[in-house]
Amino acid sequence: MQYPVNLVLDGRQCLVVGGGKIALRKVEGLLSCGARVRVVAPRITPELKLLTEVMFDERPWRPDDLGGVWLVIAATDDPAVNRAVYQAGERAGIWVNGADDPANCSFTLPSVVRRGDLQIAVSTGGRSPALASWLRRRIEGEIGPEYAVLLEILATERDGLRASGVSTEGLDWRSALDSDMLDLIRTGDLAHARERLQTCLSSSSD
Repeated sequence: MQYPVNLVLDGRQCLVVGGGKIALRKVEGLLSCGARVRVVAPRITPELKLLTEVMFDERPWRPDDLGGVWLVIAATDDPAVNRAVYQAGERAGIWVNGADDPANCSFTLPSVVRRGDLQIAVSTGGRSPALASWLRRRIEGEIGPEYAVLLEILATERDGLRASGVSTEGLDWRSALDSDMLDLIRTGDLAHARERLQTCLSSSSD
């Protein structure tokens, strides 16, 4: 059993070993979270080199590449290299993910549905990435962009209540979520969606 966690990578130095299509996807994922990324590989694809915010070393990986690194992804097509990266990370106490190689992972990456700041992760513990991707696609069909708007409305209301000194712990958020808020958001009626939320919360505080 793996322990689920969301990592704060903003401003942290991360290393991707590998320069192909898989490495490109991993780099893009790290950059989207604000990580500082360095790529090391003997050959780096032109598409990857277009990412100007990334540092590149076009050469074979070395163990000293782990210096100052917080997290590593090994995304090469050479199992021996991926294994060496994992073992070096274990010795240095650095988290390592071997892409599609759970035996060489100290953490695995879930398949993720993103709607703004809302993230829904599906993980099989690295045992079946195909199943995780299949489930993610099914969830994507159910969770549309309106959920990102819903999150913003809820978060804004919560922040306002806390700023005014009101505890948000005992309020009936579930009644608001079970109401027609989502339908109102889908039709673009955000004002009434906010009113519905406030009505549900005020009635629960009486």
